[in-house]
This record gives sequence, C-alpha cells and structure tokens, in this order.
Amino acid sequence: MTTPSAGCGCPQPSDAQTTPAAPALTPKDFKSTLKPIWCPGCGDYGVVTAIYRALAAVGRPPHEVAFISGIGCSSRIPGYTTAYGFNTVHGRALPVAQGIKMARPDLLVLCAGGDGDGFSIGGGHVPHAIRRNLDLTYIVMDNHIYGLTKGQLSPTTKRGAKTSSSTYGSIEDPVNPLLYCLAYGAGFVAQGVPADLDGLTKMIEAGIRYPGFAFINIQSPCVTYGDPEDQVKVQKTRMKNLVTLGHDRTNRLRAMELAQDYTTELYTGVFYQNPNPPETYDTYIRNRQQELAG
Repeated sequence: MTTPSAGCGCPQPSDAQTTPAAPALTPKDFKSTLKPIWCPGCGDYGVVTAIYRALAAVGRPPHEVAFISGIGCSSRIPGYTTAYGFNTVHGRALPVAQGIKMARPDLLVLCAGGDGDGFSIGGGHVPHAIRRNLDLTYIVMDNHIYGLTKGQLSPTTKRGAKTSSSTYGSIEDPVNPLLYCLAYGAGFVAQGVPADLDGLTKMIEAGIRYPGFAFINIQSPCVTYGDPEDQVKVQKTRMKNLVTLGHDRTNRLRAMELAQDYTTELYTGVFYQNPNPPETYDTYIRNRQQELAG
C-alpha cells in the first residue's frame, strides 16, 4: 500500500520514489452499485462524477474515505460512492464529520450537503468548523432552492425570486457562501460548476489535498425548481475562470472582493488558498496529549 504523506494524508508524487507501487485507482473504484435517483439533468450528476475522478487522483482507497452528509437531494451523494457513508440529520453533517476526524485522523473525511443544509439549518456549525480547522473537505451543492421539498426559497435564493414559498418574490438578501467562509477564516475556498467538469475535478482534488478545512461551493443547478439562468447551458456562457483573470489565490482580500459578486458573476476556481496552512485542530490536540503524557 502507498504510504500516506504528512499534511492531508494523501499520497504525493514523491512517494512513488520511496514506496512500492500500488495499483492505480480509477473513478470506477469509487462508484457504488446504487443508481442515483436525481432528476434527469440535475447538476449533482456532474458533482459525483467529479468526486469519483478526484478521489481516484488523490489515491486513497475507498475504505480509507469517510463521506458524511446531511439531508436533501445532494446529501444522497455518499450512497453513490463506495466510501464509508453516513447520512446525518438535516444541518448536522459537519459536527459528525468533525467527530469522525477526531476519532479516526487517518481517514480522509469528506462532508457534503446543500445550501439549505449548510447555510440555514446547519449554518451555525460552519463558522465553528472553520475556526477549529480540522483536516476535512466540505462540499456544498448550491442550487439556490429547496428542491427535495418542492421549491421553497433557500438561504441563497436571490432577492426577488419567486418560489413556492415566495410567490410575490423573495424580500430577503441571500447568504453569500463564499464571503461567509472567507470572513470566518477558511484556509481554502473555491467555487465550481458541473459545466466545467475538468475544472471541478481538479478543484475537489486540491481541496482534499489542502491540509485543513477546505470549502468548495458548487453551483449545481436544480432542473425542476431552479432558476433557468442557473442551468448548465447558461453556466457555460457565464462562467469566468479565476486563473484566466489572473487572480492570485493567496490574496485573501482580493478573494473577498471577488466573492462579493456571488449573485452577479459566476467565478470558478480557487478564490483563496492559505500559502502557510496553520496546524490543524486534530494535530494540535494529539501533540498536546503527547506533551501532557510525557
């Protein structure tokens, strides 16, 4: 078996020079036999495909991966992988994911949910997960609507949008997931779309390899209740890659400036990556335990 490296615990290219070669993993190794029941055309199909590819590129086998989710269409996603999966209750994915990472720091921990799960019902957990900075990757499939319960407005629904629970138009400003996580100090913040599958795959891989809390907002369209302007065909015309715009991902203040355009521009890529990641909570606790024991 390939020896995990320090940091994210994922094999690094240099490991191949010092450890025996392990069979290469493929995306199929992470695809379960359970057939997704999302609506045809749902953006979550692209998300799970990108996750299969990213996990194969990272090189940790399925039995070394724990995938935690909340409740909602997007939170079905662990069941479509061969990793260990756990559907928690609505909005409680992050506390469970943190507990698993503390109990089993050797596992690669992914956490997923929708915009309602993450920024309404579970919104109070996000800042504390960020400030603790455990080494886990939080993926939010943001479609600006509650799709599973037939189209009510969600915390990221645009002001003025007409939904089943805002028939005259939403009178509330949306939560900005990117600015929210940047403001609380997340070390890795990115945004992707299913319309750019290769870019999304690389982004998820980078988030997993980041040694600390990584947040990835994916604007994943709901084809049944979502805004026509959010659909994949429109995403292809609207998306603007941050790399092509010359953005420096280590510039946190510039990242916050760009994030303010969440409702008007569709930027994709890594907004911010801390070039000097601090010690993670789980590492600190274990080092402290050794000091006290010793």
